[in-house]
Parts: sequence; structure tokens; C-alpha cells
Amino acid sequence: MDVSKGAFDVPANVQVTGDAALPSAFDVTGMAVASMADAATAIAQLATHHGAPIAEITVDRNLASLWFGLSFTPVGWELPTVWDAIAGDYRCTDGWIRLHTNAAHHRAAALEVLGLEAGADRLEVAGAVVRWSGEALEVEVVAANGCAALMRSLQQWYKHPQGQAVAAEPLVHWGASRSAGMDDAGTRARASLATAARPLEGVRVLDLTGVIAGPVATRFLAMYGAEVLRIDPPGWQEQGLEAEMTVGKHCAHLDLGDAAALGTLRELLAGADIFIHGYRPDALDKFGLSEAVLRRDYPWLIDIGLDAYGWGGPWANRRGFDSLVQMSCGIADAGREHFGGENRSRFRFRHLTTPPAICVPRRPSRRGRIGWVARCAGRRLPSAAVIGAVTVGTSIPASGFGSAPPRWQ
Repeated sequence: MDVSKGAFDVPANVQVTGDAALPSAFDVTGMAVASMADAATAIAQLATHHGAPIAEITVDRNLASLWFGLSFTPVGWELPTVWDAIAGDYRCTDGWIRLHTNAAHHRAAALEVLGLEAGADRLEVAGAVVRWSGEALEVEVVAANGCAALMRSLQQWYKHPQGQAVAAEPLVHWGASRSAGMDDAGTRARASLATAARPLEGVRVLDLTGVIAGPVATRFLAMYGAEVLRIDPPGWQEQGLEAEMTVGKHCAHLDLGDAAALGTLRELLAGADIFIHGYRPDALDKFGLSEAVLRRDYPWLIDIGLDAYGWGGPWANRRGFDSLVQMSCGIADAGREHFGGENRSRFRFRHLTTPPAICVPRRPSRRGRIGWVARCAGRRLPSAAVIGAVTVGTSIPASGFGSAPPRWQ
């Protein structure tokens, strides 16, 4: 993807159909199409490596735009909200601030800083926030281990120490290449082999990411045959996103603060090909899994880290989510200006992710926790990208966080 001139160019081998364009201050549909085209090209190259002829690739702009929203529409039931009751944008004395309170401890931190009781509602929060300077409240909430972001303009972000630190970093950090044999204690005895039709069959992906870029990326891998095992902390549930984020994956719970669970994670790493995580830069170090340790103990492993605010600068270890980053770096403010006024629904643009092209189960299954199958009826968007004769889909339905044991199949 070439973005050096501000345009999202697709590879020459990809045909683009459709004419949709999402309303936004930015070329969101262009990014959707280009990212899908690049991902599809990589899958096609891998299929060719396994004996397939050079594939024709088509990406549809209309479907690509829709995939930047929700891919799943329930039939006969409603999706739960993805947001906590007090999460959102609030007026402050110097603009707007966003509180991210989906996690219980993040909600508690915000309410404690605001001096409110645990059961405070949105009106009470708004009444408290409006008396604060946005920057002061952001500092206090973050210091209390919560999540908040003041809305800054692009110009303010360019001048901010963290904005300058991010601008000095490459878009992607590449580590030194390495190659080594794998000793997985026999866990691959049942593994499938990749084919031209399913070029990621047999590839094992250990997913320790949250919402939303990481789970979307691993969902894409699952649709082309990868075995994806997602790990969340005990009790983690986001029912409004289960249909989107768990399809194609086995999802387990592990408490990494427990020595036995950490040992289980190390066993899983020994059997993995790809490790993708969305922790802050210093988080895995605390569990004895720094980049240096991973490189030493699992030299074959493809180690992919996602970070909200970059890998250097004063905010490198700050908790962040997509909606907060958009507030911090000027995207939300650009949306406000583009659409005019203070319509908060226009502050942000969809998701800052590389979305998958397809996410359609190949056949029904009753796997998953009790109650999920009863409410999983619905329609999923068709493919936005078609890659020759490559087969896309999964036999693993969306089954909920923590619905499987923490082991490779």
C-alpha cells in the first residue's frame, strides 16, 4: 500500500469494482480497499507457492465499505451494546474529552477521579466533567489507571511530544530476520498441511489482542485456514462484539498472574507460528516474555505487537483504544470540522484497522457455550475480496470469549 502521497493505491494486479465511499473527513473506503487488496495479494502469493496458478483478485468498494462497520446482522435477536453506559464524549471547560469505561476497573478509575459513586449515570458524569479542564482530567484519569483522551486538533498533535515521537517512528518496525527449527513437544501431530486452496491451513496463531485491530487481523487469517487461539483474562466478556470477533477462533481464558497459567501460555507459544499481542510495550516484560526472551526461547516465532500510542515517547506505555487514539491525534477533530458543528457521532471514522475480506462459516456447528447457538442466527456480509480459486470461510462459528480450553486442537 503506497500512502506516501496521501493516496491509498492498490496493487496493479487487483481489479476494483463498485463506487461506494463512506462519508468521512478521510478516505476511509480507499484505505479499506487498499488494505484488503494488499492482504488478498499476499494470500494469492502464498497460494501460488503451494501450486496454484496466478490468481485474479477482485475487491468490491461497496462491500469493503460495509466491512468497516459490522459484518454480522442478527436475525430474531438484538446485539447487546458494545459500550458501557457512561463511556463516550463529554464537554469540558476547554473542549471535549472521551472516557473509555468498558472495563470495570477503567470505569471505577474514571468515577473515582470525578468523585462520583459507582452507580453514577451519564448525566451525573457530564455534570462532573464539565467543571474540569480536559487536559487536567485526562492526566488524572490516566494516573488512576483509567482511559481518557482529550480531543486535540491535528496541529496540536503535531506539536505534542507524543505526536512528534510517533512521527519519528517507522509505520512498521521490522526486527531482524531469523530461521530455526521448531520443538513443539509433538503438538503438531494432528496439524493439517497448507494447500493452494487453503494456504494458511496448519498455521497456528496465538492471539492476545483486544479490540479491534488485532482480532480483525486474526479473523482474516482464520478465514484462510489458520488455527487461531484467542486468550483473554478470566471473566472477559464483550457480548456485543462476540459475533464479530470470535468467529473462526477458539477462545480461552488464562490468568497470566498465575504461575500455572503462565506455564500454559509458554506451552502454547512453543506450538505457535505467529504470536500477535496488543499489550502496552512493557506489559509482557512483567510476565518474563520480553521481546528478547521470545526471540531466545521461540526463535521460529513471528512476533507481532500492536500499540496504541507508539513505541517511544512519553505516552508509549499509556493505555489506549481506537476511539481514544482518534481523539488524541486529530482524527476526531478533523471529523468535527468536516461535518460542521458539534455532532459527536461524526467525531470519529469507523475503525482504524485492516479489515478481513470475508467471514462466512462454511458449515453450521453447535460448538460453543450454552446459549450462544440459540442467538447466533443472522446474516454475515459476503466477501469483499475474491482471490481466484482460494477457498475462504470457517467451520468454527462465533462461540464467545472463554468458550474453549487453552490448547491447540
